This record gives sequence, C-alpha cells and structure tokens, in this order.
Amino acid sequence: MTSASGKDLIKVPKKHAWELLRVHGIHHIFGKRGSVVRLSVPLHGNRPLKASLLVHLLKMANLTQKDLC
Repeated sequence: MTSASGKDLIKVPKKHAWELLRVHGIHHIFGKRGSVVRLSVPLHGNRPLKASLLVHLLKMANLTQKDLC
C-alpha cells in the first residue's frame, strides 16, 4: 500500500469527475453528480493519511491505488 497525504489525495477525485462541494475546517467534501456518496478528505499538511482511511476513501470513490500515481 502506498501512502498519500490529503494534499495528494484531493487531486485524484478531481480527475475522475468528482467536484469539490465545500470545505468544512480541514475537511474537503467531494461529491459526484448522480451519486449519494460523499468523500471527506482531511488535510493535515503533508502528513500521510492512515492506510485504512486511504483504502476506505478509494473504495468509496471506486478508484484504485494506480489512480494515485
């Protein structure tokens, strides 16, 4: 499993038709037209996200680890 920071991760949904809906504190909330799924990506500077959170967010967005590169 590759690690990624929140800054790295927020670039990926934008490439796959996810839109930034709002920013609530340190969380960037993404949504996709026609989907009820919301992605809440925390930004803690350049600190990497925990592996379990990264896997969960990728699964919710129907993305793979290859999409992070």
